Amino acid sequence: MAILLNVSLSSKLPPFSIPKARFSFSKSLPDSSLSRNSDSATPQGNGINFDHLQLSVARGSFVALLSASLFFVDPALAFKGGGPYGAEVTRGQDLTGKDFSGKSLIKQDFKTSILRQANFKGAKLLGASFFDADLTGADLSDADLRSADFSLANVTKVQANLTNANLEGALATGNTSFRGSIITGADFTDVPLREDQREYLCKAADGVNPTTGNATRETLLCN
Repeated sequence: MAILLNVSLSSKLPPFSIPKARFSFSKSLPDSSLSRNSDSATPQGNGINFDHLQLSVARGSFVALLSASLFFVDPALAFKGGGPYGAEVTRGQDLTGKDFSGKSLIKQDFKTSILRQANFKGAKLLGASFFDADLTGADLSDADLRSADFSLANVTKVQANLTNANLEGALATGNTSFRGSIITGADFTDVPLREDQREYLCKAADGVNPTTGNATRETLLCN
């Protein structure tokens, strides 16, 4: 009886099968390929493109790495000076007693550096910046200082040696002062000096610059 009932029920029920998830897997692609492809390993119908997701993750990782490298860069690298000596940091440094004599230091950046007793004798310093630098006792004799920036530089009452230096067009604004410096043969052509500085320097002015042939007193517009 039970057997007959089981056979009867089985004959009345429609046949059915358990649906299976359908996946298609991509064939082997070259390592360099990140293109979107219909053969990508994507469950059909779910709308997800795994190749596209992989590319987005790779791009995000690269951007994060680049941002981190820029953020953690050595701050000193941002203050390298220009010119041939720019391989070393010269801005905001203690360069006391450093020997720069005879070097080509065109447009070199010495901003806010301590340059006490530094030797710049005969150096080419065209357009160099000594903004707010301490030049106490520095030797700048025979140096080419055309268009150099001495704004706020400390060269006052320190016996800095400017003998035969060429300062044509140098910038000397703010509290810059050459008071107390040795200026024999120095050329101050077109250097903007305060009237009180000019009067003081004229009292000590002497000599002729060997490079330009200009008398120091004439370049200072002394009476």
